[in-house]
Amino acid sequence: MTKRKYFLSTYFLSGVFSLLAIIIPYLCFGQSYERKTPVVNAVEKVSPAVVNISVEYSVKARPNPFGGFGGFDTFFDNFFKDFFEPGLEKNFKRNSVGSGVIIDGKRGYILTNAHVISKTSDIKVILKDKYEFKARVIGIDPDSDLAVLHIESKEPLPSIKMGTSDNLMIGETVIAIGNPFGFSHTVTTGVISALKRSIKTENKIFNNFIQTDASINPGNSGGPLLNINGDLIGINTAIYAKAQGIGFAIPINTAKRIISDLILHGEVIPAWTGVIVQDIDAETAQYFGISKNGGVLIKAVEKKSPAFKAGIKEGDIIKKINGNSVSSIIDYTSFIKERSAGDIIKLEIWRNKRIKTVSVKTKIFPKNLAPELSISLFGIETADKNNIKGVEIIKINPNCHLAKIGAKQGDIIRQIDEDAINNKKNFYKAVLKYRTKNTVVVLIQRDRQFYYVTVRLAR
Repeated sequence: MTKRKYFLSTYFLSGVFSLLAIIIPYLCFGQSYERKTPVVNAVEKVSPAVVNISVEYSVKARPNPFGGFGGFDTFFDNFFKDFFEPGLEKNFKRNSVGSGVIIDGKRGYILTNAHVISKTSDIKVILKDKYEFKARVIGIDPDSDLAVLHIESKEPLPSIKMGTSDNLMIGETVIAIGNPFGFSHTVTTGVISALKRSIKTENKIFNNFIQTDASINPGNSGGPLLNINGDLIGINTAIYAKAQGIGFAIPINTAKRIISDLILHGEVIPAWTGVIVQDIDAETAQYFGISKNGGVLIKAVEKKSPAFKAGIKEGDIIKKINGNSVSSIIDYTSFIKERSAGDIIKLEIWRNKRIKTVSVKTKIFPKNLAPELSISLFGIETADKNNIKGVEIIKINPNCHLAKIGAKQGDIIRQIDEDAINNKKNFYKAVLKYRTKNTVVVLIQRDRQFYYVTVRLAR
């Protein structure tokens, strides 16, 4: 064999063996993939900042005729409870679990859902490494279903990177981490199915939710929703019990301002513009010569407000805010909720068949206007009453709606919508909170009788 033939033969055999070395593993074991995907990287990065929240709370129950206390929320509960005196009710402890995420490891701040901790003052936070901390509540905002907790740690804690929810895309991959049914640090994945979803629960409506097909179950509440890079884009919530294969999350950009307010003030301080808006129906749209979803109508402008000073008038139509189209009250409210006092917003308004742009600098609503509002909106003056929860009506305008439906001097106001009224401070806070609504539900006490009435607020 010549050297040339020997070289060619050796080269050929070498190539055959190299090809076999590649083919045989494929044939015997299947194709090999890179296992450390972006999802794995994101989970590894974020998991240390995800916490288990364990809460203990007390509940009252009557004796169960079949032994023990409580335990029957059916026909039998309604039947047997009438046979026992209220004094026989006993307190006993219940536990529930939820999730949270550390948003500031240096200061020990944790973000979670309000409904996770709403029933308790005994809160325990458990880290991935099993370290336990007793937590205290910094602030709760039931309207957004968000709460901030604080734990004391000698060492800095792992924390998550805040992302943005302004540029989310339908179809993009998302990751949920939490403690469903107590199973710690469970990871589920999916895609964003829809944006700006409104969810109605038993007693309120939540707006601007992210909808995903990542599984979110009881115990996931308060945990993080991540993008493929491991950035926090939402807070998972499981308040919609009827959902199957559907998850919902609060956008992180909605949460950011709420977090700031809860840490600084212990409550959310709404940005005040001073405009009260309504949706545009077909008749109104025809009158103004615009489309039905072409904006929101300003039905009132509060005196001395930022909008009043900027020249905005009743009857103006808001078409856009900061360049974003507004087609409903939900759009308007969602946008304003993401603003802080002191922010400047640009309103594109329709007036006299012309578009005009007006800049409005938002403020904190002056609390000293609450007494004036209680007179103008409710038609009443109130005072604290010794040793009784609530506020007493000490003066009532005979022409106000409260008077027309039967309220009178001496009645006690115990609740306005969801807010319990224990004193005058609570009452004024509720007046400021609900001042833009058309109607509120008020619980009135007269002697030992209690009445729920729907009250129309004056404008």
